[in-house]
Amino acid sequence: MTPGERIPLNLLDSALLRRRAGAVAIGAVLLGGALGGLFGLFGGAVVGLIAAAIVALPLVLLAVTEARRKVWLQDGVVSVRAIGTRRVDLRAASRLELLVTDVRGARTVGLLISGPPKNQTLNLALATYAGVGGRELGILALRRLADVLATAGEAHALVYSELLVAQLRSEARGDAAPDRPLYRLASLAPQGRMAQRLRPDAVAKFVTSLG
Repeated sequence: MTPGERIPLNLLDSALLRRRAGAVAIGAVLLGGALGGLFGLFGGAVVGLIAAAIVALPLVLLAVTEARRKVWLQDGVVSVRAIGTRRVDLRAASRLELLVTDVRGARTVGLLISGPPKNQTLNLALATYAGVGGRELGILALRRLADVLATAGEAHALVYSELLVAQLRSEARGDAAPDRPLYRLASLAPQGRMAQRLRPDAVAKFVTSLG
């Protein structure tokens, strides 16, 4: 990796994020207006405005945050920018776990990272699947992440590096999404839970089986 090279790690492109954020913001304003009007009928205009603000503002803030969200890798450090910027040095991470979230039938596989410089925690989305298709981080992003993890010097980091390399090899072979390692790991997580961590030993055993 070239020193200073900045590799985008955004699972969803900026245009799609902006469209989603716009839809959420519009929905928030409409919902806030409707509830504000209802409360206003009983409590007056001030009560209605307060109710509308309580409902709409948090959702609008969430939409703005998602629209601004950028994720990148630079000199071994993963950064996530939304309202502020959080950073974790992947080479010195004190915690690495796979997290599977299940929201409305879409399963997202993320790498949960904690560590210096400020002992913050980031959830780096690697892939999201619905049915037999989905989105995955690009080849260059996965390759660079695998390279950094391989140089971390920790056994658990090497396991995740090998997992990403296996994902790249599967994609190079032209395997369909259900045959790729990240999809298979997402399928291993039991249904009915919004978010769940995959045990490191279970991930290691799975990666070994790919050999």
